[in-house]
Amino acid sequence: MTGEYGGTAVEIRILGSLLLSHENRQYTMASKRASIVLTLLALNPGAPIAFDELVDELWADQPMANARNALQANIGRLRRLLESVTGRRGAAVLRTVSSGYLLDVEPGAVDAHRFVALADAGADLLGRDPDRAVEVLESALGLWRGTALMDSCDGLRCRIRATHLEERRITAYEDLTAAKLAVDAERVQVAELRQLAAEHSGRERLSELLMLALYRDGRQAEALEVFHTARRRLAEDLGLEPGRALHRAYQAILQQDDTLGEPRRALQYAS
Repeated sequence: MTGEYGGTAVEIRILGSLLLSHENRQYTMASKRASIVLTLLALNPGAPIAFDELVDELWADQPMANARNALQANIGRLRRLLESVTGRRGAAVLRTVSSGYLLDVEPGAVDAHRFVALADAGADLLGRDPDRAVEVLESALGLWRGTALMDSCDGLRCRIRATHLEERRITAYEDLTAAKLAVDAERVQVAELRQLAAEHSGRERLSELLMLALYRDGRQAEALEVFHTARRRLAEDLGLEPGRALHRAYQAILQQDDTLGEPRRALQYAS
């Protein structure tokens, strides 16, 4: 879904480098500061962003006496670009309101908002329709082209939102892995899952999913070792013990609990 401007569709893509897409053409931003302004506005489509917030995002570390004029110059650049892309008057797309500026697009015109909507829908489907959950979550993750807001993370507000989006990305990946395990464990990329579990050692759900994926692949000893590795990392990095969910997974694998499903090699042997 994209924003509609008098029948002209445009998409603002911030899950990676900043791009504007329109009728199969892509447009990049030449100005770093204009990119930051557009990103902050796109993160809050249809909502006003105060002048002072935009100024602070752009020049918090180097206050400027004429910051308002410099901001207006960047707004002018953006309006000219948006007008050339959409065919709609730039000041109607990027509107001046009493407190600041407002980007007049629907949330669906921004890939980050579509991602969150799809990720939420996939999470909701997980317990009742894992096949459909896989499709929706793969669509959500397919919107990513790199690090969130990678061209616009100089300011505090964008850094915070980028961190939140990256966390939501990992959660969506966890949900996708859980859905794949429910449908067909062979669809899980164990090497990729192992790498993410190592990179995000504080996220116990990744370790739990890795344990289950290894167990279902007939690799019980490796699955148990994942628990011990996670336990050591939690103790060393955070001074914590694994939570109940990770302990339960460990005990279930240790006991070869039927609720985990049969390991793949056990199934092959039985045939």
